[in-house]
Amino acid sequence: MPVLNETHNPDLRSWVSSANSPDTDFPIQNLPFAEFRRKHSVESFRGGVAIGDQVLDLAAAKGVFSETAAIGAQACTASTLNEFMSLGAPVWSALRLALSRVLRQGAAEQSILETCLIPQDEVEYSLPCTIGDYTDFYTSVFHATRVGSLFRPDNPLLPNYKWVPIGYHGRSSSIDVSGQTFKRPQGQIKAADAAEPSVGPCKRLDYELEIGIYIGVGNAPGEPIVLDDSDQHVFGYCLFNDWSARDIQAWEYQPLGPFLAKNFASTVSPWIVTNEALLPYRAEFKRDAADPQPLPYLSSDSNSGEGALDIKLEVLLQTQQMRNRHESPAKLSESNFVYSYWTVAQMVAHHTVNGCNLRPGDFFGSGTQSGPEHEQGGSLLELSRGGKESITLPNGEQRTFLEDGDTVVMRGYCETEGAARIGFGEVASTVLPANS
Repeated sequence: MPVLNETHNPDLRSWVSSANSPDTDFPIQNLPFAEFRRKHSVESFRGGVAIGDQVLDLAAAKGVFSETAAIGAQACTASTLNEFMSLGAPVWSALRLALSRVLRQGAAEQSILETCLIPQDEVEYSLPCTIGDYTDFYTSVFHATRVGSLFRPDNPLLPNYKWVPIGYHGRSSSIDVSGQTFKRPQGQIKAADAAEPSVGPCKRLDYELEIGIYIGVGNAPGEPIVLDDSDQHVFGYCLFNDWSARDIQAWEYQPLGPFLAKNFASTVSPWIVTNEALLPYRAEFKRDAADPQPLPYLSSDSNSGEGALDIKLEVLLQTQQMRNRHESPAKLSESNFVYSYWTVAQMVAHHTVNGCNLRPGDFFGSGTQSGPEHEQGGSLLELSRGGKESITLPNGEQRTFLEDGDTVVMRGYCETEGAARIGFGEVASTVLPANS
């Protein structure tokens, strides 16, 4: 696996002053990637790196870099990051190191690069890469148990859950970047007291708090990725909201799992925080001794010692009424990716154990990241106990599920002793009324 290096030094400071603020998501120790252009322009989207409240335009800055870093910077000038992601960890790391050095206080390149900065509030984003395939996992045992108890009270956690990193193949075409708006989905719904289903707008619209995982280097068909080699294939991470129509889901999910309840919209944060940037926040992967232990292809000393990731997560809601009154979003819950029952390496190893080939830009959703306590639920389905308990917002409004005009905001950050605080920015998306 990659190791800590000079780019992780918590004492580093940047000549971009906003990157030195203690509450910034984007200090010099982060350096995430996105595809951007100036708002209201006809410019091409191209790769950029976040530093403080600025974006470093890599197309404008590419002449600053040399050797391996220059290869990476050139690849980032394209309208998607797929080519850069395909180049592999040595190139990713070389460009990250070069960026760190030229953005540090005292760097000789400051006068050149100052002209390559654009304020983040003046840009718009596209998806950072072309997502060829998307798999959504189900890695929170707390979420799985709570949701299972609503759908299957007598058998909430199916027997394969603790043996297999469960996942299903989702729809990549409806994944969009933060700022996405979408119409309330419609579909077949069958009420418990109804003799037959009807077609209409979803009444139990929900969000799911997830981590998104981007694959960089793929694997050949028939060649599984070994657990401890996953770091050579995972490019980075984002925040991910996998919207869910719970009433459509309840009627359609057996026997083949999610379909129309999940494929109408999913939203990612614009910035990809690299796998290397997250090294200081690796944590021990813990499995209860009373549970089945992972099979050999899902187990290693490295994965047990530092396979988990300590990413703090939160969900906020801003209603239309709150927006009209210029009120800030209200926090609904907090959780942490460290609670995941399976690690990212285990997801990669299991996804490919049958010979499935991954490709640059493929995307994994972690599944809803709920903590052990009820108030750490990563969905309204959990927080409202299946719609039985209303959640009262600070302005007096109540919710069991989402209403038209609601904007869901998710944020995440990493913070630990001996390392700089780094963040993911946010992912926000708004529900519009269904088609009439």
